[in-house]
Amino acid sequence: MILILSDLRDDTVELVLPKLKRLGVPVTWWDSGDYPARSRITLALGADGGRRLILHTATETLDLSTVTAVWRRRPTGPMAAAHVLEPTHRTHVDWQAQFLLDGAWDLIPARWLPSRREPERRAHNKIINLARAASLGFAVPETVFTNDPAELVPAYERAGGRLVAKQINSDSFTVDGADHRTYTTVLTRRHLTSRHLLQHEPVILQPYVPKAVELRVIVVGDQVFAAEIDAQASRTAREDWRHYDDDRVRYAAHELPEDVRRRCAELVASFELTYGAIDLILTPRGEYVFLEINPNGAWAFVEMRTGLPISDAIAEWLARGAHDE
Repeated sequence: MILILSDLRDDTVELVLPKLKRLGVPVTWWDSGDYPARSRITLALGADGGRRLILHTATETLDLSTVTAVWRRRPTGPMAAAHVLEPTHRTHVDWQAQFLLDGAWDLIPARWLPSRREPERRAHNKIINLARAASLGFAVPETVFTNDPAELVPAYERAGGRLVAKQINSDSFTVDGADHRTYTTVLTRRHLTSRHLLQHEPVILQPYVPKAVELRVIVVGDQVFAAEIDAQASRTAREDWRHYDDDRVRYAAHELPEDVRRRCAELVASFELTYGAIDLILTPRGEYVFLEINPNGAWAFVEMRTGLPISDAIAEWLARGAHDE
């Protein structure tokens, strides 16, 4: 039995489900956002060491002890029932529910993609993953993580006036009521004049790394898939391909040198992950420079634009334990 934990509107899961069906393994797709409002979980530990782990969803009952693999894709957090209105009560319910979920997942004798919550949380920290990549031999940019305004001008000068700023943790927020996301920003002298604002939020400062192409490398188990993203023809996406200017951006499969491929697999394994999305830059001089790893990063756009069989690799990895059983 394979358990997929993700929002039920997740189109990426839809790419893998037909492959799992062809492999002949049963699948339950459940979102923990349904718990505890619309789902029930019971964990019973017997005096004789026995365990009972039961999940009741809106449509089925699942014995969690039969789960051989869990794909922790993009689940939403636990959510109190709508009639629980008082904010502190809702927070209390959500916290208690998450506490039980963490315990339940720890008791399941299953393989996890990419991992349980804690290894993923650690690997997602850009400070930790950049340091780990450097220790494994990746080329990394000189990097400053800071909220000290006094660090900005020296970093700008060391970079020869070609400095970029990034968020330490990529997330969205609102500006004047509208959703907003901050992308990689190439700094100018004008930014230096407002450097006092840096004290309010830490950022990442790095020299601009020249690009032949950018690379997204997907690791699934011991398989490594690399796609090159050439966004240099796009004014919108040139500095950050996540603007997705697909009319002007070229995608293609990329053959990594063996030492880079090996380091990518080692990096993922070093965090006790079974999946990772790694961002690299290939410079005009042919150097591969590490930027970051996202332990649950997007891959569907890579498969759709390059034909790399990532969904097959995920399905096969998930099914392997069920077939062993």
